[in-house]
Amino acid sequence: MVDRRHPPVPAAPAHVVPASAVRPSRRLVLALTGAALLLGGFGLAGPAQADPQWRHGLSLLGQPKYPADFKRFDYVNPDAPKGGLLRLSANGTFDSLNDIIPRGNPAGGLSLIYDTLMSPAADEVATEYGLIAGSVRYPDDFSSVTYKLRPEAKWHDGARITPDDVVWSFEQTVKNNPRQAFYYSHVKSAAKTGDDEVTFSFDQAGNRELPQILGQLRIMPKHWWTANGPDGKPRDISQGTLEVPLGSGPYKVKQVVPGRSISFERVKDYWGRDLPVNVGTNNFDEQRFEYFRDDTVELEAFKGDQYDFRIESSAKDWATAYNFPAVKAGKVILEEFANRASGQMQAFIPNLRRAKFQDQRVRRALNYALDFEGMNRTLFFGQYKRTASYFQNTELASSGLPQGRELAILEGVKDKIPASVFTTAYENPPQGGEEERRANLREAARLLKEAGWTVKDRKLVNAKGEPFTVEILIANPAFERVALFYKPALERLGITVNVRQVDTSQYINRLRARDFDVILTGWGQSLSPGNEQRDFWGSAAAEREGSANYAGIKDPGIDALIEKVIYASDREDLVAATHALDRVLLAYDFVIPTWNYPNYRTARWNRFSHPDKLPEYSFAFPDIWWWDAQKAAATGGAP
Repeated sequence: MVDRRHPPVPAAPAHVVPASAVRPSRRLVLALTGAALLLGGFGLAGPAQADPQWRHGLSLLGQPKYPADFKRFDYVNPDAPKGGLLRLSANGTFDSLNDIIPRGNPAGGLSLIYDTLMSPAADEVATEYGLIAGSVRYPDDFSSVTYKLRPEAKWHDGARITPDDVVWSFEQTVKNNPRQAFYYSHVKSAAKTGDDEVTFSFDQAGNRELPQILGQLRIMPKHWWTANGPDGKPRDISQGTLEVPLGSGPYKVKQVVPGRSISFERVKDYWGRDLPVNVGTNNFDEQRFEYFRDDTVELEAFKGDQYDFRIESSAKDWATAYNFPAVKAGKVILEEFANRASGQMQAFIPNLRRAKFQDQRVRRALNYALDFEGMNRTLFFGQYKRTASYFQNTELASSGLPQGRELAILEGVKDKIPASVFTTAYENPPQGGEEERRANLREAARLLKEAGWTVKDRKLVNAKGEPFTVEILIANPAFERVALFYKPALERLGITVNVRQVDTSQYINRLRARDFDVILTGWGQSLSPGNEQRDFWGSAAAEREGSANYAGIKDPGIDALIEKVIYASDREDLVAATHALDRVLLAYDFVIPTWNYPNYRTARWNRFSHPDKLPEYSFAFPDIWWWDAQKAAATGGAP
């Protein structure tokens, strides 16, 4: 299940690092949720309830950890000081303060100004507690969900947040954002059902995840968006704008320098500051996002103390670029945090909508051509491991041969999936020295020949004499060296390769239009996958603009297994169904897997502190961290 509290971003041209590590409750993140046994938060289905009980939280994995009268999350410092400036960075530029729409480049940090119906806990998987909504209820068959709004919930202009705001927010979200429309496609209606109540009705029963994903809905002010702007013209939520929007969250926009920076100031009379989900959070008086042209400039700006914190995605830079004086003096802290919250598949992704990639033997040949060990040694200082699962580094990753419940699930769709999943465990091509590399290229050449491609005049051509060409589309300069490392091996097979680097806007537009041969990106996964799997691999998403089905996968067996994941009856069933889905995805060789790393590599100027024990599933920066005046004085530099 993916947290959709603000509109999803098209495939990032940079590395895939789940934002949950940075801001689990305010950014687009992999919310740690999914379809699994609901023992207490949702409750096991039993005799029909005439009047479902109101609940303070929702959990997909059991009873919520915190009782209805809890005062705060265990991992926060309730006495954390408020104050200070936090400077963050962003890459490229921005041209809009409206990020509900999938067009343009919205500014970073806009989720700081909005609240959602519910808020997740960073020490639990798949659990949310009330934010705008003080309580929630649903029938035993999960055919609807009703949220009761807190009467004290207010917009920054003092107006009360109403059921009309919730209904309007939902309607505008699905109207203006195709991916969100797909994500909420089983919600057939949203309606005011009481002075403080909103009910979402579903077109199906039994989908245990639907009540919770609606808790992640960002609520926007209907009265502001439907009024006239300063120019006297009606505002239009379907268009980009640089007018500062009205919010309800812990921060409001302080200053905007279009394309360059945006800053947010803490709302001192924020209506929800004393709620249990907010105690010990939102500790900085100001958060500022500075924009930089590219990764190289961004890194140098960090060294020059132009911003405070970064997640380092480059193994090369992590190994070589952090020996500057401030690190040696202890003014900059380098620290790795374990990623226990998510898995990922990062890969070269061929576009199956193009005929040349539709033969599985061709895709497998492309995998044989990738010298991962050489790449890892040459480019990454040996820091990475080869990815071999769409749910890498989690218990959801398949391994060995199917057994038990997984085997039973696979046998139920036996006529729709490759027979090899029952007899052969997935493995990437063998890696090692020069001999293995040569052997892999020979095997790649054999597979290509078997698929109807032959070499003539040193060019790989099909039976019609058409050459095999590949354009690898990238937007992040850091990926250029990766693509260029791959290029010579493909050329040895007779493939003509062009590495095309474009700006972020062009990359996103081409991705939406499916105008690419191969891209280098990936999918992040939560510990409890659910409805978002339809968007990643489902047939209905293959041709839908804006979906995350980049490869163009259309397969009835995979569609069936996605439904097994979504409708899993308990945690064991969810894990087994996800193993089965992972196994079949791998069996088709849809992608050429690249690398993974189990930790977040971070660097920060030593001006901040955090609770002694961080939550299990996130290092929660900056949500529960705070400005440390003593450290800042010793570090010097920024205010």
